[in-house]
Amino acid sequence: MCSHLEISRAAYYKWLHRTVPDAEYENIKLAEQIKEFDERFHHILGYRRMASWINHFNHTAYSKNRVHRIMKKLGIHSVIRKKKKKYTYSKPDETVENILQRDFYASAPNQKWATDVTEFKVPGEQKKLYLSAILDLYDRYPVAYVVSARNDNRLVFETFDRAIAAFPDAKPVFHSDRGFQYTSKMFQKKLEKQDIWSNPCPGLDTALIMDQQKGSGESLKRKCIKCIK
Repeated sequence: MCSHLEISRAAYYKWLHRTVPDAEYENIKLAEQIKEFDERFHHILGYRRMASWINHFNHTAYSKNRVHRIMKKLGIHSVIRKKKKKYTYSKPDETVENILQRDFYASAPNQKWATDVTEFKVPGEQKKLYLSAILDLYDRYPVAYVVSARNDNRLVFETFDRAIAAFPDAKPVFHSDRGFQYTSKMFQKKLEKQDIWSNPCPGLDTALIMDQQKGSGESLKRKCIKCIK
C-alpha cells in the first residue's frame, strides 16, 4: 500500500500512531452530525440551516462557515431549489394580533404549531392533489397531515382534528397564513373550543414561515407521491 501511495513505511506508522489534535477530533464529530442531520431531513438542509439545527439540538456554537467547509468536503448540499411564489392579500373573516412576531422556534414540543396547504401534481397523471400539514416548530416534524383532491375547509378541518386526536392536551399557538380556511369563523370556533391561540400572519410573515417549513413539506410530498404510486 505504501509503495502505491508513494510514501515511506516510517511516515505511515508515524501517522497511524499520532495523537489526533482536538480541532481535528471536533471536525470528525461535527462531520458525523452533519451526515446524520442530512439523512434525517432528507437532504434538504443548506449549510446555514444545518448549522442552526445542529447548534439548536446539541447546544453547540459551530459557525456556519465551519459547517459549510465540512459539508463541501463530504459532498453534502441542499437539493431543493428556491421557488418564487406570489402571495395575494385578502380580507379574512377573522384576524388577530401576530403573537409569534416571527419567532419560529420553540423550546418544547406542542408550544407552537404552523400549518399550510401545498398543491402538487401527481406524476404521470393529469390531476393535482393538496397536502395540508401541521408542523410542530420544536422539531419541524408533522403533527398531522391529510391529502385531498380538493383544497377546501374539510381538508383543513380534518387535519386539525387529527392533530388534536394525536395530542388532545396540547394548547399551542397556532400559526397560519390568512387563507380562507384558517380565518373562517367556523375554524376560529374550533380553535376556541380547544382553547388554542390563533396566529394568522400577514403575507410577508407567511413567506418566512413557509421557507422554514419547506424542508418537511417537500419530504411529505415525496412520501405522498411514493404512497400513490
